[in-house]
Amino acid sequence: MLAASDVTIRPLAVDDEAEAQAAHKALAADGFSFLLEQVEGQSWHDYVQRLAEIERGERLAPGRVPAAFLVAEVDGRIAGRVSVRFELNDYLADVGGHIGYGVVPRFRRRGVASALLRRGLHELAARGTERALITCDDDNVASKGVIARAGGVRDARRPRAVRDGEAKLRFFVPAVL
Repeated sequence: MLAASDVTIRPLAVDDEAEAQAAHKALAADGFSFLLEQVEGQSWHDYVQRLAEIERGERLAPGRVPAAFLVAEVDGRIAGRVSVRFELNDYLADVGGHIGYGVVPRFRRRGVASALLRRGLHELAARGTERALITCDDDNVASKGVIARAGGVRDARRPRAVRDGEAKLRFFVPAVL
């Protein structure tokens, strides 16, 4: 298990292209898209700038919400990412949640997911959110454990949601600084 000081969580940078592409490829086998909002043919510099605009809520496409995209770095390598949505649209309020995270397979079971979730909760708390909706696949035992250790409690009114064939468990987690 990594110490909290061994995981650096920060915005994606222009210098991260090779590492981020490697993480994207590593997680694609799990059906997980590491690089959110990337448009084919877009330069890496423009992509990183676009993520900063999305965080500021600038030039959002209809139905999109302001969101931070942060990466976890361990020993100079990108180990995972977290997307922190500062508002919830209908989809996010149903099955997407406030926070989505993923960890590169070789960094799993080392505390990276917990560090990413903690940082996401901190980001939400700093913007006034008291309780975060977090969802995960029913069969994702590791993520259920990460959420439980962060104080997550199943949504008593609606513990499971299905939308467009996508089934998710729903949890509420206190957002704390």
